[in-house]
Amino acid sequence: MSNKVLTYRLRTFINATHAVRWQGVQGVAHPHTWELILDIQPMTYPQPMKFEDIETVINDSIAVFSGEFLNTVAPFDDINPTLENFAEVLFDILTTALLKISCQLLDLSVGESPTRFINIALAQD
Repeated sequence: MSNKVLTYRLRTFINATHAVRWQGVQGVAHPHTWELILDIQPMTYPQPMKFEDIETVINDSIAVFSGEFLNTVAPFDDINPTLENFAEVLFDILTTALLKISCQLLDLSVGESPTRFINIALAQD
């Protein structure tokens, strides 16, 4: 018999603008509806969690980016707001926030369009 792992999958969106810097030159600012798909493992299993509790933590954690020009929001006022960097920053922010409700972020996909995604996951031991 195999061990079972319960994972919550949630999807949310951030509307924000950015301008990527290439070779020291900033490109044109343009908007995205960034799509986030999160796989989250509760540390309380088999005790169920409320989706609303998880969603509140996620939404509160990413609100700082909503409706903003990313280039002016920390840490993107210092680092290039590429899709890759945005996904890494979101992964770190969400990992810390979800721990407060006894959840672990296992996997995060961030898309800047319906066809372009970056995925970050915890390394398997």
